[in-house]
Amino acid sequence: MKKHILAAVAVSTLFVACTKSSTTEKTENPDGSVTTTTTTEIGTGLVDTSKIDKAKSDIKNTVDEAGNKIDNTAQKAKEDISKAGKDIKEEAHKVGKDLKSGAQDVSKDVKDAAAKGAQKVEDGAKKLKEDLK
Repeated sequence: MKKHILAAVAVSTLFVACTKSSTTEKTENPDGSVTTTTTTEIGTGLVDTSKIDKAKSDIKNTVDEAGNKIDNTAQKAKEDISKAGKDIKEEAHKVGKDLKSGAQDVSKDVKDAAAKGAQKVEDGAKKLKEDLK
C-alpha cells in the first residue's frame, strides 16, 4: 500500500513538472500605442528518459528502504514478544513451584496439628475411661 502511494506521488510530481509556461511582453510602438505579446511555451512531449529512469530508480530505492525498515521493525517486535512470552512462562513456572511448596507445607502443618489433636483426644478418652472405673 505504501509503495503504491509513493509511486503515485512520484508520477504526479512528473506531471506537475511538465506544465506550460507563458511570458507577457509589452512594447511601445513609434506612434505611442502599446502592443502586448504573450508567448506560451508548452512542453514538446519529449522527455529525457534518463531523468525518468533515475527518478524511478530513486523512488524504488526509497520504497525498498522503507519496506526493509518496516520488516526489520516487525521482526524485532516479534522477537521482543517471543522473549516476553518466555519470561512470563518462566515466572509462572516459579510461581507454580512456590504455590506447590506452600501447599505442601500447609498440608504437613495440618497433618501435624490433626495428629496432635487426635493424640489429645485419645489421651483424654483414656483418662476419662480410667476415671470412670
